[in-house]
Amino acid sequence: MLDKPTLVLGASLKEDRYSNLIIHKLVGNNHSVYAYGLHGGIVSGVVVETELILYPDIDTVTLYLNPSHQSEYYDYIIALNPRRVIFNSGTEHSAFYKLLKTNHIDFEVACSLVLLSTNQY
Repeated sequence: MLDKPTLVLGASLKEDRYSNLIIHKLVGNNHSVYAYGLHGGIVSGVVVETELILYPDIDTVTLYLNPSHQSEYYDYIIALNPRRVIFNSGTEHSAFYKLLKTNHIDFEVACSLVLLSTNQY
């Protein structure tokens, strides 16, 4: 499987959260994983950063942020220039879709866990 460096935006240290589960699954599938969350720590060997870092060569940003909190990350995500942004369940945001289209960034409304488990990631 081809490495698709991924930023998990809205990462949680809580083991029952989907953002935590996807970090484990991405690592298990040999993807480079970066994570940003409100609380720093380590999940599956990945440091959850509390500062926004401009990582080079991000393929995918997978969102685990409530739409009401996404606007503060628009500029950051666009600056990363990922190939795509995945809007997981509960993160759908039509205004953000338009901004991504304007900046030539693809997006999907999908579950990263399902995409990964069905070899569609």
